[in-house]
Amino acid sequence: MAEFIYEKPFQLGKDTTEYRLLTKDYVELVEFDGRKILKVDPKGLELLAQEAMADVSFYLRKAHLQSVAKILQDPEATDNDRFVAHTMLLNSVVAAEGQLPTCQDTGTAIVVAKKGEDVYTGIDDGEALSRGIYTTYQDRNLRYSQVVPFTMFDEKNSGINLPAQIDIYSNQGNKYEFLFLTKGGGSGNKTYLYQETKALLNEEALTKFVKAKIKDLGTSACPPYHLALVIGGTSAEGNLATVKKASAGYLDNLPTEGNESGRAFRDLEWEAKVQKMCEEYGVGAQFGGKYFTHDVRVIRLPRHAASCPVGIGVSCSADRNVKGKITEDGIFLEQLEKNPSQFIPEHAPELVKAIDIDLDRPMEEVCAELSKYPVKTRLNLSGTLVVARDIAHAKIKEILDNGGEMPEYMKNHPVYYAGPAKTPEGMASGSFGPTTAGRMDPYTDLFQSNKGAMVMVAKGNRSQQVTDSCAKHGGFYLGSIGGPAAILAKTSIKSVEVIDFPELGMEAVRKIRIENFPAFIIVDDKGNDFFQEYKDR
Repeated sequence: MAEFIYEKPFQLGKDTTEYRLLTKDYVELVEFDGRKILKVDPKGLELLAQEAMADVSFYLRKAHLQSVAKILQDPEATDNDRFVAHTMLLNSVVAAEGQLPTCQDTGTAIVVAKKGEDVYTGIDDGEALSRGIYTTYQDRNLRYSQVVPFTMFDEKNSGINLPAQIDIYSNQGNKYEFLFLTKGGGSGNKTYLYQETKALLNEEALTKFVKAKIKDLGTSACPPYHLALVIGGTSAEGNLATVKKASAGYLDNLPTEGNESGRAFRDLEWEAKVQKMCEEYGVGAQFGGKYFTHDVRVIRLPRHAASCPVGIGVSCSADRNVKGKITEDGIFLEQLEKNPSQFIPEHAPELVKAIDIDLDRPMEEVCAELSKYPVKTRLNLSGTLVVARDIAHAKIKEILDNGGEMPEYMKNHPVYYAGPAKTPEGMASGSFGPTTAGRMDPYTDLFQSNKGAMVMVAKGNRSQQVTDSCAKHGGFYLGSIGGPAAILAKTSIKSVEVIDFPELGMEAVRKIRIENFPAFIIVDDKGNDFFQEYKDR
């Protein structure tokens, strides 16, 4: 019989994170039964969560911004890679002003915490953390995205962006450590679990598997990504929890080899291999190129002999992760970069001029103009868009199913799939970037057969049914850059007006006027799909 072995499953090395002190208040070191107990006032938890959710909504890590800036210096980067990277850096500068969040989908609030056994709060910590989250979402220009159910099918927006996901683990000592995330629907929906077997664990099989699954990610979660691949796990949920933490850079200091205890480790060789696969994939930073990912983390875990869970997930271009801690010295939060302008090059990338498209013409003329250009063409849109997404599409479908007419606004204007954050005082719009187009795929043929949604604007790749519908009805899908919601609101969106279903809040139908709004032709009226060449590789 083998001897007893125990080590911590996740052996993180020294924390080199740069923290800033929020306050020395709310913490007190007391003696009890010979032990030093860290007594934390609940208001300290509220303050930490409030500040974390504010910072992570408007600022990014310096290392992430450096990765984006690196694209502009790479001679192998395509014009499209550079265009996206430059736009994202400009977006970070706008967001850092503290009014317009980096992304309009300000996400599900997530807290992962390790609470030392010698930390005392005397309350339900989840309630105090939730109160801090609540305050930030009330006070700042963030979006309420949480929908609460009343029955299996009846639900409504909570109006406060709660509930949050709060996971608190026990630990030794008298320190309280935190990882705060806000996870939008785009990247959240690109988390995958595959139940595999031992047959996967060889060079050939794993290479083939990973190449295929990279394609499942697509571009709807706003690349370039920080990609996490986790192989193994004592349970499916354990695997996916590791994916989330790895994509947030939380597990970067793991060992780089395994041992008899079954500890988690990073496989640096496979990280390099998967990064190379992502570069060769060709989609790049959304519209063709090398930079599908900034970097890759591959983590190997122990597994049950009959199971081999494999998890894949991403942190998107809005890399919203921030660490915090409470110690006897005070309450601390990771220092995010508040001066992203330092990463903007003196001269913008020199690119082929975009094609100007006037959207305030009859729809037939707009489609005829778009028909002159091939997929991949970069456009500069100006004019009127109608904004409608999931629930609005469902309501319009219900009208059609009941014998009603397609609303005129859907016939007369292109439709932009989006849902804005709150509008700052004195501005025309809150952060207002595109949402994932694929969720509206089932509606496309029905709408276009009724002369609606002939030109669609959103982010990410579409299904074959959309390509077929556009070829059949003469429609187009234009891809907007996923990610730069703040700069779109500040420079491109000139007015916003709710025109239908006002009760839907951020999902109401809006009419917006835009200028110099960047987009690419992704699907045309001839049955061409920009992403098809990458699907076939």
